[in-house]
Amino acid sequence: MRRLLLLAPLLLLTAGCGVAQSSEDEATDAAREVARKAGERLYGQRPRTAEEVGRSASGIEGVEVLRVTGTSTHDGDGIDVVVRTSGSAYSGWLDAEEVAVRRCFAVRVSPKSEWREDPRDVDCPDGPPLAFAPPPEPPRLPYEELRAKLPRVPEGGRADEAEVRRTLAALDLHPEIRTEVKAAGGRVGILLWVKGNGFDAQDCLLARVGPGATEVWVPPRIQRMPGEGGCTVGNALDPIPSPH
Repeated sequence: MRRLLLLAPLLLLTAGCGVAQSSEDEATDAAREVARKAGERLYGQRPRTAEEVGRSASGIEGVEVLRVTGTSTHDGDGIDVVVRTSGSAYSGWLDAEEVAVRRCFAVRVSPKSEWREDPRDVDCPDGPPLAFAPPPEPPRLPYEELRAKLPRVPEGGRADEAEVRRTLAALDLHPEIRTEVKAAGGRVGILLWVKGNGFDAQDCLLARVGPGATEVWVPPRIQRMPGEGGCTVGNALDPIPSPH
């Protein structure tokens, strides 16, 4: 009995060390899960630059971006983002203490990546988290100006394509705004658009000049998605029915 009593403190100490180690492992797993969820947020097939990926990662709650390597998601092995995350766990004893850790993981962003791909454990790079400038604002499409300047054609008349083109030239549009003009059946259709990424809704503006009516409008978002045909000069001349 005496021997058992003497061994009890040693057993408790040994068990306590095991729990402390287990708690740190649990805290590390929690930090890894934050990194894994960041990878889910960054996952996708859309081509992105290293700057775009880093900016997106830095906006995820609980994530610090320490390093970004690679040029584009679609070049070579894609982009590796080293992130620092935090995790915590409790010892589970009566006087439970929180064990908190900060760990670094490498998250791969590439069309070859797997959904919920495990981030790799890495050493944390020296230095503070990276800062990213906000993305440039796309040029504003001149809705009001276009509606005010486009010619009006009386009933029974015909729209003049050359006059419409002169009006567009006089607007002094931003260099990134592209235009298309097409005449058909006495009407002139106009498309103004900004190059998109091929995955998200396109920014575009449509207008039609015809006898008795000059109209300017933005197609519904669903029509501005890639492949839907909303941002075309043909849609300006003969609009696709709006979705219901």
